[in-house]
Amino acid sequence: MNRQQILLYLVSIAAGSALGIALPSLSDQLGFLITPFLGLLLYITFLSMPLTTALQGLKDLRFIFALMVTNFIAVPALVFALSRLLVAGQAVLIGVALVLLAPCVDYVIVFSGLAGGANQKLLAATPLLLVVQMMLIPVYMYFIAGKSPMEIFSPEPFIEALILLILIPLALAWSTQVFAKKHSVIRYVSHSAELCMVPAMMGTLFCVVGSQIHSVSTHFEALVGAAILFGAFVPLAAFFAYIVGRSYRLPAPALRALAFSGVTRNSLVVLPIALALPPEFSLASSVVVTQTLVELLAMLVMIKAIPILIKSTST
Repeated sequence: MNRQQILLYLVSIAAGSALGIALPSLSDQLGFLITPFLGLLLYITFLSMPLTTALQGLKDLRFIFALMVTNFIAVPALVFALSRLLVAGQAVLIGVALVLLAPCVDYVIVFSGLAGGANQKLLAATPLLLVVQMMLIPVYMYFIAGKSPMEIFSPEPFIEALILLILIPLALAWSTQVFAKKHSVIRYVSHSAELCMVPAMMGTLFCVVGSQIHSVSTHFEALVGAAILFGAFVPLAAFFAYIVGRSYRLPAPALRALAFSGVTRNSLVVLPIALALPPEFSLASSVVVTQTLVELLAMLVMIKAIPILIKSTST
C-alpha cells in the first residue's frame, strides 16, 4: 500500500467525487465523518513519532522564525498580490483571502512527513500557528477584503481544531506509546501505525471530497477564477517558503516542512467561519471548498516532487 499510495489516494478522491455528485444527500453524513477520520489520521501520525522529543522542535528558533515569516509575512503579501488579479465578486474575494491567510495545522503534519519533512517541528509549532493566525487574520482581511465580513470572525473553530485534531490525538498517541514501552510492544505498535496510515488517509480524502464536491460543481462557473488562483498559489508559496528557509539556513527536512506549511492552508478550520457569513457572502464557503480540492491534488504531487527538489544534501 505504501508503494502504491499515490494511486490509492487518487482512487479515493475519484470515488468520493463520484459518490458526492451521484448522491449529494450524503454530503452532510460524509462531512460529519471528516473530523473523526482526520483525528484518526493524526493519531496514527503522532504514534509513529518519538513524542518525548517532539517539543524540542520549539527550541529550533531558526525554524520557528522561518515558519512565522513564511506564513505571516511572505504568504499574506502573496495573497494580497494575487487577490488584486482576481476578477470576481466580493464573496469570492472574501473566500480566497480567508482560506489562503490561514496556515494549516492538521494534515500538513501528515503530508510533510510523507515527503521526508521535519513534521515533529511542525507539530511543536502548531499551537503558536493557531494563536497567531487567530490574531492576524482579521487584520489582514481588513486590508484585503474589507472590514464588514470579518465583524463576525470567531476563534471557536480554531480552538475546536486544537482540541479535537491536535490535543486529543496527541494525548492518545502519547498514552499508547507509554503503554507500549511498559509492555515491550513498542515495535508492534509502531509497525501497526505504519500499516494504518494509508487507509486512514484514503478515508479522510474520500470524506472530504465526497462531502464538498457537490457544492463546487453547483457553482463551477463562478469558481473557475478562484481555482486558477489557487493553482498558481501552490508553486509560488512553495518557492517563497524555500527562499525564506534558505535565508535561515535550514536543513533539508526543515525546508521540506516549511514548503508544505507555506502551501497548505487551514481550509477545514476556516470553513465554519465562511459558512457563518451573511447570506450575500454565501459563495465564500464554496471558494474555501474549492481550495481544499485543489490543495489535495497539489499535495499528492508535492509528496513526490519536494524530496526531489529539496534534496537531503541541502543545507
